[in-house]
Amino acid sequence: MLVRLLYASRAYAVTTEMIDSILAQSRAHNPALGITGILCHGGNVFMQVIEGGRDTVNRLYNAIVRDGRHHDVMVLHYEEITERRFSGWTMGQVNLARINPSIVLKYSDRPVLDPFSVSGRASLAMLEELIATASIVGRTT
Repeated sequence: MLVRLLYASRAYAVTTEMIDSILAQSRAHNPALGITGILCHGGNVFMQVIEGGRDTVNRLYNAIVRDGRHHDVMVLHYEEITERRFSGWTMGQVNLARINPSIVLKYSDRPVLDPFSVSGRASLAMLEELIATASIVGRTT
């Protein structure tokens, strides 16, 4: 059974090295686990979608919660799915500092990533738009 999990967290300090490390780990391990998704970051906030088998996604999420690089980890949306929406990325990346702020503003009260203050569905809709506008970068599976 396939599931999609969307979560958000806050980082203690976001650095290029931290982002590179997260993406390298994901790209090294996700293909063998059957995990796909994207990592979205802006300021000190992360939002990530993980798709794959239910057991694998839940085990990965539990490991993410214990990861000391961030805190305030919160599930925003979780659902069983019939097909993957983010299957093109072992772990794609969106740096919100590099996209048009109007995309974020369309789904939020301010043009700043704050998935803690909007619904999970609104966050997913924003990610769908980022796909449509080719804002997601990274290697494909």
